[in-house]
Amino acid sequence: MFGRRYSQKHSTFRRRVSVALAVSILFPGAAAAQQSRPAALNLSVPAIVGFGSEVSVGLRRITLRDAQQLAQAASDPLKRLGELQVEAARQHRLGVRSMYFPSVATQFLDLHLSETPGQLLTFQRPLTGALISVPVSVVFQDQQLFNVVATQPITQLFAVRQLVKIARADENIARAKAGMPVEAVTREVEKNFFALLVAERELAAATADTRKGQVGWMRVGLGSAAQQADAVRAETAVALLAGHVATLTASLNGLLGLAPATRLELIPPAPLAENLTLKDALAQAQASPSVDVIEAEQTAVKASAAAKLAKLQYVPGVAVMGGWLHQHALSDTVLPENFAYVGVVATYTLFDGLKREHAVKEAAAQKQAAELGVELTKAKAAAAVKTAYFELERSRHAYYFARRMLPATPAGVSFVSDNPDADSRRARAEADVFRAEVAYREAYASLTSLLSSR
Repeated sequence: MFGRRYSQKHSTFRRRVSVALAVSILFPGAAAAQQSRPAALNLSVPAIVGFGSEVSVGLRRITLRDAQQLAQAASDPLKRLGELQVEAARQHRLGVRSMYFPSVATQFLDLHLSETPGQLLTFQRPLTGALISVPVSVVFQDQQLFNVVATQPITQLFAVRQLVKIARADENIARAKAGMPVEAVTREVEKNFFALLVAERELAAATADTRKGQVGWMRVGLGSAAQQADAVRAETAVALLAGHVATLTASLNGLLGLAPATRLELIPPAPLAENLTLKDALAQAQASPSVDVIEAEQTAVKASAAAKLAKLQYVPGVAVMGGWLHQHALSDTVLPENFAYVGVVATYTLFDGLKREHAVKEAAAQKQAAELGVELTKAKAAAAVKTAYFELERSRHAYYFARRMLPATPAGVSFVSDNPDADSRRARAEADVFRAEVAYREAYASLTSLLSSR
């Protein structure tokens, strides 16, 4: 009996020692996990982006507005490209408009003949009627000529007016498209900014799940093989999410013109506030057309000008010209060495194989097509505004619903009853809020781009 009691006491002692050893092994890791437990996340609290490397890089706090401004500065070549396109269109219009004014041209001629020109003057004798040939120099072997002529078109001015309209329409289209690259960069920054916020919250949730598994091990012992497998999967998920966060951070730094390893402390923006109605959206779209509508309207203007230009081919070309000529090609008996002149030049094509008639009909068809295109583009724009507004309304409701699903615990406040499950749930809820918010902002940006010309 004494031996049996001793054996029972010995086995109990061994079990207690095993539990104590397991607790002593797991407790430092659990304590470290508790010490590294992040504060409660909230929309108003920034999150720090971390990297796996230990390189010490300066931390930079940044808001969405600051990020968009940095991106605009970094994308200055795109902005400059739009400005250059507008400037090129403006210079083209000014060049066409200069055709209203007279043109001044000069010609210079220096010619040497290989043979001496003939010197002959024939006249009849008054009494006998016989012909007498007298050598007279009329054309020189060495000839020089310098001419300055100014030409002012008359009937061509009507055609110049239509060409100016076409050039002005091209300039208006270039101005409407000038801000599109900058706006695209701004929206890309906003999308990347919120994607990084979502990835951070997902990383925080995965970290909380890993910590929950470690706490479970402390309660039940070393854990089963299934628990160990769950722990490995949780750690793998954390590592993958950490890599995703690092990738998004490097991408955002590239858009902002910062070093790829720059650590960012993202400050979530204030909630988007808008009260746009469908009626107001349609009215604003009609008052301030979009880029597509502007391009269609200006294309119609160009087609109308081209139709008038084709009809002007039936009008004779009349121009007034005048100039001054210095010549040493003909003798003074034929032309003086220096003289001025003025005159009118008119040209007209009598028959060209009905080319002008076909050109007029072609331009008329293009004009009708462009006018119909304006109506179709406006109808399409109105439908796009309605679709964008309905998407905005849907994303607005989804965003407000996601915000209501957030826990009511203030940021930075924790209770004794809180556990890793509470941290994980809040982080995932915040990730859902940011997903809903970026969809809400993208819908609003799409609608506003349809409501205003750039």
